[in-house]
Amino acid sequence: MKKSQEHHSQKPIPDLLMTPSDQGDGDQQTQFPEDRGNWTGKLDFLLSCIGYCVGLGNVWRFPYRAYTNGGGAFLVPYFIMLAICGIPIFFMELSLGQFSSLGPLAVWKISPLFKGVGMATILIVSLVAIYYNMIIAYVLFYLFASLTNNLPWQYCGNWWNTDLCLDHHVMRTGNGAVPLNLSNTVSPSEEYWSRYVLHIQESSGIGDPGAIRWNLCLCLLLAWVIVYLCILKGVKSSGKVVYFTATFPYLILIMLLIRGVTLEGAWLGIKFYLTPQFDLLLSPKVWIEAALQIFYSLGVGFGGLLTFASYNTFHQNIYRDTFIVTVGNAITSILAGFAIFSVLGYMSQELDVPVQEVAKAGPGLAFVVYPQAMTMLPLSPFWSFLFFFMLLTLGLDSQFAFLETIVTAVTDEFPYYLRPKKAFFSGVICVTMFLMGLILTTEGGMYWLVLLDDYSAGFGLMVVVITTCLVVTRVYGMKRFCRDIHMMLGFKPGIYFKACWLFLSPVTMMALLVYSIIKYEPSEYNGTYRFPFWAEALGILMGLFSCLMIPIGMVFAVFKEEGTLWQRIQQASRPTMDWGPSLEENRTGMYVATLAGSQSPKPLMVHMRKYGGITSYENIAFQIDKEIEEEEEESIM
Repeated sequence: MKKSQEHHSQKPIPDLLMTPSDQGDGDQQTQFPEDRGNWTGKLDFLLSCIGYCVGLGNVWRFPYRAYTNGGGAFLVPYFIMLAICGIPIFFMELSLGQFSSLGPLAVWKISPLFKGVGMATILIVSLVAIYYNMIIAYVLFYLFASLTNNLPWQYCGNWWNTDLCLDHHVMRTGNGAVPLNLSNTVSPSEEYWSRYVLHIQESSGIGDPGAIRWNLCLCLLLAWVIVYLCILKGVKSSGKVVYFTATFPYLILIMLLIRGVTLEGAWLGIKFYLTPQFDLLLSPKVWIEAALQIFYSLGVGFGGLLTFASYNTFHQNIYRDTFIVTVGNAITSILAGFAIFSVLGYMSQELDVPVQEVAKAGPGLAFVVYPQAMTMLPLSPFWSFLFFFMLLTLGLDSQFAFLETIVTAVTDEFPYYLRPKKAFFSGVICVTMFLMGLILTTEGGMYWLVLLDDYSAGFGLMVVVITTCLVVTRVYGMKRFCRDIHMMLGFKPGIYFKACWLFLSPVTMMALLVYSIIKYEPSEYNGTYRFPFWAEALGILMGLFSCLMIPIGMVFAVFKEEGTLWQRIQQASRPTMDWGPSLEENRTGMYVATLAGSQSPKPLMVHMRKYGGITSYENIAFQIDKEIEEEEEESIM
């Protein structure tokens, strides 16, 4: 034993074994609990999750998906998919993060063979964060443009308008007049978006980005400065900012909803939005669309939920929080649909065109259709400012989560070097991503944004979530995972969660993956521009590269072990011995005295096995694991 103590004193504990509860003689080790940090208030975590999940997609994607997939009938598959796919995976991610107090990379101590899943997550989140902040830059641009007496996209006659421009004042013909043919006309809001904001007419396609739009570049810079200042001190700062960014959008949404439903013709839009078409429920496409909406709106697989939960106290009631956030997110989407379609109904009556001709999804709704509708209202700059301020707050807290995920993942991997310099490292990440996003501020930047949006988080994200689900339930083991949750919350998950984790959720997500591959369609912009082959190939490679991180990680994990190939795979599949709760007082049962630095025999065996090759202690370590696990099972029964 004396020899082992000398061994520990001579050789420092490797970085990857350090946890926030490590104690030692050195000052560096005793600083770790403060360096990683925790939420400073009980509501910080809950509001951060709400802000992360309730984003731009609730406003510009859910209403459109609802009316195109059965209207009110769409709510049936939507809530069913929420129950079998959304809530269980959401709870799984929170449980992994809270139990281990580790980010998306270090959490794969649960099974080092699959650490590539964490690498894939970080790659996906990085690509999404680059273009997501560009959308926030567009929102800032419109926010500043709304600070005027007359909105600049209200009338034609500006230098950026063409002869095809026709504003709604002209569209409203006099009594008895012949309705205008609108097929070859363009609204001033559409030309303002494409010709003034994007200046896309100067670019011939994705291969011709053109010059940088300096006003957009400055807006992007401002967006990154805001994000950096809010994550400067990690969750200690972002956890306070979300008290505003997660709650204020609801106030604005309610204001827009009240204003919308009191408009003349609002019922046209609401009727169009909610009229149920139950015959569409027989179409598998509707169920797939519902699952996709749940999948992306809750943000599972991006690592944000896991990261936020890793800053919780060990006994935080994430079971309750899961239902609050997931159901609240669904209700917000439905309310946003009412706010959007009531205004679109008013707009369709004003223009004397069907609702479906003014309803769009995505950026077209936020930067063309809704701004045009604002010009028809009294005090239009005020309502425009409110709408874009709502989009800004919705977008920012989602962006906080993306950046916090990246920073936490890397700093947890290199705690000695990066945790004390977390603010500086966060700044380096923000500057790097700003520079990488400069191509999005060019005249052809929208083409690149569409490419990133279509491919960065497509099938790669589904592969990540499916793999995570299978590893936790099959490799780590359902019994062990449920026992871990019992340690945290005082009860085991019921049959509902077990059935979803074991079968329903992975099968649903596999169906989504197969559907997305079978129904693959080349990207296009605005229904007119089709991307060249090289751009399509680049997009597909983006998705494939994140998937390739998983087998690459496997190769590295197997290479680090010793023995035959099968022995290496077995050893790399098992959790590392320091896997478990980060604080010593929370480590019970099989996790007792297994933190790095402990002088009990069990960590010594692990240390020798991991850093000194397989020894005679190997079988003893396995036996101790088995005995403690059996004792723990008996005590719980």
